[in-house]
Amino acid sequence: MPQKFQTLKKAKRLTKSSQKWLLRQINDPFVERAKLEGWRSRAAFKIIEIDQKFKIFKKGKITVDLGAAPGGWSQYAVQKVGEGNVFALDLLTIDPIQGVKFLQQDFFESDVAAILGKKCDVLLSDMAANATGDHQTDHLRIVGLLEESLNLAEKILNEGGVFVGKIFQGGSSNEILQKLRKNFSTVKYFKPKSSRKDSSETYLVALGFRVPLAE
Repeated sequence: MPQKFQTLKKAKRLTKSSQKWLLRQINDPFVERAKLEGWRSRAAFKIIEIDQKFKIFKKGKITVDLGAAPGGWSQYAVQKVGEGNVFALDLLTIDPIQGVKFLQQDFFESDVAAILGKKCDVLLSDMAANATGDHQTDHLRIVGLLEESLNLAEKILNEGGVFVGKIFQGGSSNEILQKLRKNFSTVKYFKPKSSRKDSSETYLVALGFRVPLAE
């Protein structure tokens, strides 16, 4: 019996929302392509597109991947910057990726700079808060994650560094944009083609970090 048919048959026992998610997964070409190419998730194609557009990775550059599970972004990054240069952080456990140093940490509560023992050149955040169903609450949580990621970027990025953070359309505040434009030479919105069409997710890509002068 074909696998898709078996999966659809099992889906009848799921809730309507779960059925919708499962059908979307089955019919998503990027899910199938990720399996064929050996990527851990379809999300790998998003960072590939971002890199192709903005050239954010260079050999030897230290990269930190926040909320890295299941590891698709780190998996691609290590191919570009080299083994030993990628640090993946998540509360969840990640199966080992050759050349990637995994830290099971909550970056909200950890001194990431001290843990790394060095600064980085690229900070990635593909994190998104779990939806509560309340639009205002979800908006605040999304913006909060982006703000905390950016605060960390300001502490650990080297001069000329790169920040990539996920946001949802209508989710970024003027304060975040002002801070990005103050601290980076270039700030762009970018929605990869591999993002689902019905998703409002997009990415803020900030290039050319300017280390603040000591007061």
